[in-house]
Amino acid sequence: MRKLSAPPVQVISVIQPIHSRLEDFRQQRRVQAGSLIISVFGDAVLPRGGRIWLGSLIRLLEPLELNERLIRTSVFRLAKEEWLRTETVGRRADYVLTNSGRRRFEEASRHIYAAHAPLWDRRWRLILAVGDFDPKERERLRRALFWQGFGVLGADCFVHPSADLTAAFDALVAEGLSDLLDRLMPLLAADSRSGLSANDADLVRRAWNLDELGTAYAGFVSTYLPILAELRRDRQVEVDPEDAFLLRTLLIHDYRRLLLRDPELPDVLLTADWPGQKARLLCKELYRRLALASERHLDKFLTLADGSAPASDPAYAERFPLDDPLNSMVL
Repeated sequence: MRKLSAPPVQVISVIQPIHSRLEDFRQQRRVQAGSLIISVFGDAVLPRGGRIWLGSLIRLLEPLELNERLIRTSVFRLAKEEWLRTETVGRRADYVLTNSGRRRFEEASRHIYAAHAPLWDRRWRLILAVGDFDPKERERLRRALFWQGFGVLGADCFVHPSADLTAAFDALVAEGLSDLLDRLMPLLAADSRSGLSANDADLVRRAWNLDELGTAYAGFVSTYLPILAELRRDRQVEVDPEDAFLLRTLLIHDYRRLLLRDPELPDVLLTADWPGQKARLLCKELYRRLALASERHLDKFLTLADGSAPASDPAYAERFPLDDPLNSMVL
């Protein structure tokens, strides 16, 4: 009996929602190329050894209409900021993640590719300002702790549900704020509320303004959900490898920028309709659908100065694990 073969996968180079997202990006008047390059290094270059030939990086990003001069200038600035360093190979050069750059990427990756939001032990982490601060020092401290996800209660108390306080202080040192540490007191607060006291929801409303972030997450969902819907609609369609890589880059770049502003509160502290939950599931599913095609593109075009093509570390294949308590949520 003749064995029937499976129908071939149909590769379509232009899927309209993908085309629209890429064109929207290309039409932007101003692009923060350095930030986008950081996203590429964290998502695509780090899993392949953390280094790339500059010419290869230019080739990967040119389809987004980032010209060679802009990419060179942006990479030079990242090297000055000690994210990257150069290694010369003959007449070419690789750009390599510095040790500090690698640490920053790996820390960010734990947030971006997490299976789900952190569980909560129902204890609050506090950093109290117990010394005197001039206005400039106080603003520097506020901004540094904001980027670590801390909310503010009054002028002298910063709060977070799950931050590692030792790591928080280490980050302040890395930000050049070590001179402030002897005026700060880290505390771990146990829950001893009575039936008449304020609750956790009251604290969240006071410490964080989540309205603007919620609107941004909703915008992310409205941008990428039509693409996911199209890929779900026809399982026989595979995205063109270059389009898959470009879309994956923008997906992670947009999601990473949202997470930079997100205190990543445990789900139990958020409303049931919090759009950040949908954004996380959407990013996870769309990323996994783009992964194989985009990796084929990287196999072909991500090269080093000596012409070799570094293989991807298999450990990175476990990004966005399938286990997720929100899997029952309908997108």
